[in-house]
This record gives sequence, C-alpha cells and structure tokens, in this order.
Amino acid sequence: MKRWARALYQPNLPLKREGRVTASKEHIALSEKAAAEGMVLLKNERNTLPLQRGKRVALFGKGTFDYVKGGGGSGDVGCPYIRNLYEGLKKLGNTEVFEPLADYYRDYVSDAYKGKKAAPGLIPEAEVPSDLLAAAAAYTDTAVYTISRFSAEGWDRSEVVCKKEANPWEDEVSMPELAAGIYPKGDFYLTDREEETLDLLRKRFSSVIVVINAGGMMDLRFVKGESVDAALLAWQGGMEGGLAAAELLTGLGNPSGRLPDTFAGELGDYPSTGNFHESFDYVEYTEDIYVGYRYFETIAGAAEKVVYPFGWGLSYTTFSEKVSELDAEGEEVRAAVQVTNTGRRSGKEAVLLYFSAPQGKLGKPKRELLTYAKTRDLMPGETQTLILTAPRSRMASFDDTGLIKKSAFVLEEGEYRFFLGGDVRSALPLEKTLLLKEAVVCEACESLLPPTSLHKRLRSDGSFEELPTGEPLDLNECIFEKLAPDQAEGIMPEAKGRERHKLFEPYMDGKFSFTEVAEGRKSLEDFLASLDDDELIHLCGGQPNTGVANTCGFLNMPEYDLPSFMTADGPAGVRIVEETGITTTAWPCGTLLAASFDQELVCEVGRAGGEELLENNLYIWLAPGMNIHRNPMCGRNFEYYSEDPVVTGLTAAAFVRGVQENGVSACPKHFAANNKETNRKHSDSRVSERALREIYLKGFRMMIEDAKPHVIMTAYNAINGQRASESHDLLTKLLRNEWGYQGIVCSDWWNRAEHYKEILAGNDIKMATGFPERVKKAMELGALNRGDLLACAGRILEFALAMP
Repeated sequence: MKRWARALYQPNLPLKREGRVTASKEHIALSEKAAAEGMVLLKNERNTLPLQRGKRVALFGKGTFDYVKGGGGSGDVGCPYIRNLYEGLKKLGNTEVFEPLADYYRDYVSDAYKGKKAAPGLIPEAEVPSDLLAAAAAYTDTAVYTISRFSAEGWDRSEVVCKKEANPWEDEVSMPELAAGIYPKGDFYLTDREEETLDLLRKRFSSVIVVINAGGMMDLRFVKGESVDAALLAWQGGMEGGLAAAELLTGLGNPSGRLPDTFAGELGDYPSTGNFHESFDYVEYTEDIYVGYRYFETIAGAAEKVVYPFGWGLSYTTFSEKVSELDAEGEEVRAAVQVTNTGRRSGKEAVLLYFSAPQGKLGKPKRELLTYAKTRDLMPGETQTLILTAPRSRMASFDDTGLIKKSAFVLEEGEYRFFLGGDVRSALPLEKTLLLKEAVVCEACESLLPPTSLHKRLRSDGSFEELPTGEPLDLNECIFEKLAPDQAEGIMPEAKGRERHKLFEPYMDGKFSFTEVAEGRKSLEDFLASLDDDELIHLCGGQPNTGVANTCGFLNMPEYDLPSFMTADGPAGVRIVEETGITTTAWPCGTLLAASFDQELVCEVGRAGGEELLENNLYIWLAPGMNIHRNPMCGRNFEYYSEDPVVTGLTAAAFVRGVQENGVSACPKHFAANNKETNRKHSDSRVSERALREIYLKGFRMMIEDAKPHVIMTAYNAINGQRASESHDLLTKLLRNEWGYQGIVCSDWWNRAEHYKEILAGNDIKMATGFPERVKKAMELGALNRGDLLACAGRILEFALAMP
C-alpha cells in the first residue's frame, strides 16, 4: 500500500488476511481473559467458592441484569454485545439457576429502562418479593447478590452540581442529581434497600456470595462483616465481564487480582475528602504525598479505618515466596523470587516489592511500592523464578524546600528496608537492607509550577506544615477578550477547501509534496520553510472527521500529500459511533487492568486495541487514562489505574507499548493532576512541588521513559494557577527539557485555554479545533512569532513521519 494509505483512503481494509480483527473472537476472548485476571477475591469463608459443579444458586439484585461494563463518557464504547452474570452462568452451564427469580429481575430492569436513554447501573435496587424469596430459599441454600455502580466523565460521585458556566448541552440529564436520587447517602455506600436485601439473604441462606460490579472504591464493611460469606470484586469487566465473573465463581478460573487502591469504611476517612468540594474554583492537595496507603499506613490512627488494604487479593490456592537474591547497592534494585504453588489448584500470583525509607529530614510514608511481577499459571507444586527490578532512584524523595538540596531527588542517609508479598500490610521484611552513610542526590532539577495558594500540607507525623503563599496567578489572563463558553464548547473545525488545480500538478510554485520528505528527497526544514504562517497555524489545530472517526484529527493538508490522521476515544475500546455500523471490542475498565498486576497482559490488551485502531484507518487512540485515584469521589476513577504512581506508570507503559507496536500512537491522558470532574475546565489543583513530582507526575514520567508515546494529552484543569495546556513549566521545561520527551502534545477537547498561549507553552495541537484568527491576532500584537509556530509544526510533522 501507499504510504499513509489507511489515512488517505476508504473503505477499511482488514488488517490480516484471515479477516477483520475488530471485535474478533480472539479479541473478545482476550477481553474476557483480562477481566478474569483483574477481578479480586475479597473474602472466602469456609471455602464457599468456587461453587461445585451442578450447584443450585439464586441470583439476587438488579445488578444481575443491570450490568455495567464500564463508565461513561470517553470511557464508553459500542460493542457487539454485553454479557451479564446471568448470561455468563447460563453459557457455562455448570450451575442451576432459580429461573423465576431471574425472570423477576430481568423484567424489572427492562421495565426501568423502557423508553429511556439511561446509563446502566442508575436505577434503584428492586424490592425482593416475599414469595420469590421463600421459593428461592426452598430451591437452594446459596444466594449470589450482585451490586452495581456507574459513574462517568464530567461529574463526580456526589450530589454536587456546578452551574457556574453556561451549559450548551441544555437537554442533558444532570447525572449528579439523578445519582443522588438513587443513592441518597452517595454511591460509596449501600442504599437502604441494598442493606435490607443483604439482611434478608443472611436470614434465609446459609451461603451468601456478593459480586461487586463497580469501577472504584466503596464502603466494603458489609463484606468484612458476618452478612457475607464470599465476595468477588468484579469491577467493570468490559463486554465479557459477566462470563469472566461466572468462570471465577464456578472454579473454571482462579482469582489472581489485587487491589490497586485502599478501601476504607467511610468516605471521610480519605484525607482528600474534606476539601474535595470546598470550592468549584480550586482544590488544595493538603494531604500532600500521603495519598491512599501512603496515608493509611503512615499517619497515626488511620490504619484502623482500612477495610481492605492496598494489594489485597485471595486465591483458591496458596503460594510461597523465597527470595534467592536481593541487590540494592548499584543503580538498580534487583530481586530474584522463587514462587511455588503450594495448593491444590493451578493459579497465578502477583508478587509486590515494597521499601521503607528513613524518615530523615523530609519525612516519608511508612512503606511504598517499588515494583511488582506476576507468575504464569502455575500448576500445584510448580515453581517459577520472578526477577523484579527497579531503578534505585525510584526510592528518592523530592526536596522542594532545600532541607538537603532544593529541587532535587534525594536518597537520604540511613537504612532502606525491603518487604515482599501481596498487600502492603502483610508483606514480610527481607533480611538484606541498603545502608546509605550520606545523602545521595539522584537528580538535580529546576523548581517548576510552585504553588502560590496552597496554605499547608500534611507531614508524616500527622501535623501540618504551613506554607508560604504569594500572589495567585490569573487563569484567564489574556491579551484580548476571552471566548464565551458557547463559542468554545462543541465547536468543530472548519473544513479545509482547495482551489481548482491540475490533476498531475497539484503543488503550487515553490512547493513540494511531503511525500518527498518522507522518502528522504527533501528535508523537513525546507518543507517547513515553504509553508506560510497560515499553513503553520492550520497545523496547530484539530481537523474535521474523516472515515469512521468522530473525535477529529491532526494535519490534513492534502495539497501536500499530508492526510488527516484521525483520533479515536478510549480507553474502554476504540470508540466508533454506532451509526457507522462498526462495533469494537469493549475492554475492562482501567482499574481492573491495573488490578491484574500483569504487565504482559496489559500490553496484550494495548496491542489488540492498536490493531483495531489501525484496521479502522485511525491513528491516535486517546488512551490510556492515568490520573491518580486521589479520592473515591472522582467520577472518572474507573478509567484510571490506581492510587499508586508506580502501578500507574508500569501499567500505562505496558499499554502504550502494546498499542504502538502497530505503528500507530497511544495518547496518554490527562497531563496532569486531573483528579476531579466538577468544574474541571476551570478548577485549579493546588499542590506542592513534592507531591506533584512524587505522586501526580511520577507515573507519566515512568511511562514516557519506558514506552515513548507519540502523543500526550494535557488536562483541562490548572496546576498552581497555570492551565495545564498553557504551562511552559509543565510542557517545555519539565516534559521536554527535563524528561526528554520527543513527541507531540495535544489539548483535551474544547478546553478553556487560549490557543496562542498553548502554542507558546508547547501544546502543539488545540483540539477539537484551533482558532487561527485568534492566533493571528496574537501575532499582530507581538505575543508570539513565526518561530513559535515552527516549533510546534515541526514536531507535528515529525509525528507524521513516524506513522505507517
């Protein structure tokens, strides 16, 4: 095929000779495999699970049929079908289901959604009829209760609605208000009806099994208590999540997932809850680096609030681990661990290596994750040696006040201890330690994005450090009047036209085809020099949809043989609008993938997603989402990976590597500190440089250095008074100069940043559309020049050269 043929021509050609890979049997099977590997067995008293073959079960809860495959917004995707738990069990055929009860819940769910365009999971729980309850109890001693939850882009898991900005989508249902009507206490907690149902089941059944179909953290005290005998956290498992859960419940698979988050009992137990909705305009990250288990395992009195700790996960078999080697004296920490299946079933085991740094002058969390690895499926008695490695600098702390060396990553003097196991609490100490007799400066950096309005931050002893404040920056500073929201929201790019031209002489005098650059006959510098300012500005904005795309694209200069490289939303799948007739594979949510703790599996998912992208003539997959789970209320947590930056970085790197093996591009998002959806286009994340570096940027850096994505998407929010897409500190000084990033940067769609300021910062492409007239006006006023345009355009054209 001709260079860029998939970007230039329609219709889509199958990627492989055997036929289309999009939503193929192989990809759907991989989705189901991934779903099973990330599900977490929370509890299994008296070996209630797995269910014996032929076991009679009664399926309770509207969640049996009201299955949530994933969250909403860009985290949604159209797929050929969705299989719920009932359908999964029926497909396997190894249990007997009490059908009258199933009929009742099926009809209830169908009636609740009839005539409505509603999101799954957002209907109230059904009341259990007493006659059906009695009949079910006569049929079996085992009840399986499915509880489902849904959240989405654009709103948080609370009743709070921000109406500060005019909404151009006036006919939209207010999701926070809808959810509040169903979950009066908030969907973090069980509703009264759900609690009543559990009480009824406990009284009538000797075995009560709960399946939790949710994308994020919940109050699981009801699982820990006596009401429940076994519980499977099935997350949101994609299109085959019901089948995956059924296989685990019936023993055709063995759970091997672990929690990538800490599950506490009360929403208020998380230190970030108190000020999450303090203001629509900002969030103060006063918990600093003490996010998730770093808080619960460090701060006095917090540990007792934990229901299930980070890393928790049970199996139907048992494992032993023996460390045969640990070396931390050089630039790399290396551990060799022999993992043996000591039980009676085959299974996989994820092994996590933690470290504990000396408190020193800076103060540290009690334990931190260093790295992890997962075995293959081990037969009983089988042993596998895992090699766990991590750069020693991963244990360094960022000194933002100059107690040791200002703006530097340092390893303080003292003893560094290591722990191996599963969850953060039960991991056992290793004999060998690392003793540093003096502090080591791992990397000297520059002070970037310093806070001016963060008043205090938490210390490791539970006290707060008062911070100096200064004059706050103006988010909306602009050399001319800002666009009104209705002039920026939902605006599509102008369709580029061409004058009449001869068929075989398409290029203007003094111009030449970009194909000549791709073939090495002309230089990129000469091509850039031949473009006028209008053409350079054109490159810096999003381009109209072509083919099956619905999220716009890049470049689009057909007069120079430069096609439109189209984007597709993600990460739940390659999202293509249903009106095209094309459906794609719906993958498990991001949190489930992280819970697998299996980098090879995540890479496989990324590779398959990249194949579907390319086969449909799309080039940039707007995935993965990799913001930190700072608080359970963030409505988009399902799309992201973890409260831990190492899990986030390693999972995202594996995903990006897989996608880009196809020659196309992943687009990790949202860079950075995007941890709240309410008023997301104006909210200022006020965070210390240390927390920014150690928690919110660390995963991005790990992913960039490992996987080298071609594109990164900036966040809507501001960071310490600077909109992310307008921040020269973030995009040029840190991302490019300090980290060495070589790709391009695009904005999130329809943000409230100013286009000329984005160009100056190093945000190369404004999506979904640029505003050429405003960029030209800024040039006339002397705010930017041709050199600024050339810098962005050059990187964009380098991207084109990297595409197949």
